Amino acid sequence: MENNKIQNVLSNEKFKKFMQDGWDLLKFAVIALAIVIPIRLWVAQPFVVSGESMYPTFDNGQYLIIDEISYIVGNIKRGDVVVFRYPGDHKRFFIKRIIGLPNEKISIKNNEVTITNKDNPEGFKLNEPYINEKTFDGGDYTTKNDEYFTMGDNRNRSSDSRFWGILPSNLLIGRAYLRLLPIKDISYLPGVFNQ
Repeated sequence: MENNKIQNVLSNEKFKKFMQDGWDLLKFAVIALAIVIPIRLWVAQPFVVSGESMYPTFDNGQYLIIDEISYIVGNIKRGDVVVFRYPGDHKRFFIKRIIGLPNEKISIKNNEVTITNKDNPEGFKLNEPYINEKTFDGGDYTTKNDEYFTMGDNRNRSSDSRFWGILPSNLLIGRAYLRLLPIKDISYLPGVFNQ
């Protein structure tokens, strides 16, 4: 009889411990989701590079974390590597480099990109050490308010603003913030080149 009482007490204690552990796990899961979901929705999100339009800066299959918060506050700069929704199909995502900012004229002639804007009415040529192929086609393009001109670093294998037009700012997701994979290529603000 005494053994049954001891076993019942032990079983009750095990059950209480099991319930307490379950409750602790549930609280942890709720807190983790409350932290992770907003970060994933509004701060940063993962992105896997697909294709070779940004080679040699990015290789196919590299895993990136995209910073979304910087662009919410409007901190978009020339030379940023950005992820955006493709204007022709909003379900597809592209990765390119910002070449032209709002209210600029972008001229691509003789394998050089010239930017003309309010601060540079005579224009200036972009220094682009990140491109491999020095021969690429283009023309003249003009951006308006809240519009950007993008190009891939692998100019002859890139579907970019030269072909499908100017990128409206509402399609921008964010800039490449971290390259996580492959591990040998881990880097902060990958692809950044200051003009």
